[in-house]
Amino acid sequence: MTALQGSWKSPGGRWRGFLDPKRLLDKLRQFLKKDRPMSVADYLDDRLVVFLKAETKMGAIGELVDAMSFAGQLKDREAFHKAIVEREKVVSTGIGLGVAVPHAKLPGYDHFFIAIGVKEGSGIDWDSFDNLQVHLIFMIGGPDNRQTEYLDVLSRLTAAAKDGERRRMVLKATSAQQVVALFRGC
Repeated sequence: MTALQGSWKSPGGRWRGFLDPKRLLDKLRQFLKKDRPMSVADYLDDRLVVFLKAETKMGAIGELVDAMSFAGQLKDREAFHKAIVEREKVVSTGIGLGVAVPHAKLPGYDHFFIAIGVKEGSGIDWDSFDNLQVHLIFMIGGPDNRQTEYLDVLSRLTAAAKDGERRRMVLKATSAQQVVALFRGC
């Protein structure tokens, strides 16, 4: 064994650090975005679209967390709910334009998922920076160790939510399938 080979492998013959072929392939896939969903709709599920009845922020959060739990997305409903509420205490996730994006990243998850809450009529006070009531809530959940993918999801979702026509169409939708279809290609 040469000195160069010895520096690439540990004494047990395992690859270390960046030179680990599996890790290198994972990084390359991330860079090329080959195994990352290409649309916000890829993170959605009809079961995760909720036409909200809640009148308060905590009530809406509860409805969306329940939908995620019933759809089998949550490993621990209470831990996820607590993480969402704690994040909301740090700073409001009301981003303006009648939209809120509460989110939590926790260990043990292997993919991201999004629940959409649609509140017709009067909105929900969310302490948004523009002081507008919230009518659309996009709750994001997923792994705590995939920051690049998380930022991509958040960026795509925010860009889609900024589209005024899309927001109006979501609020007029009468089915979960219509809502999900509005996010294809985003």
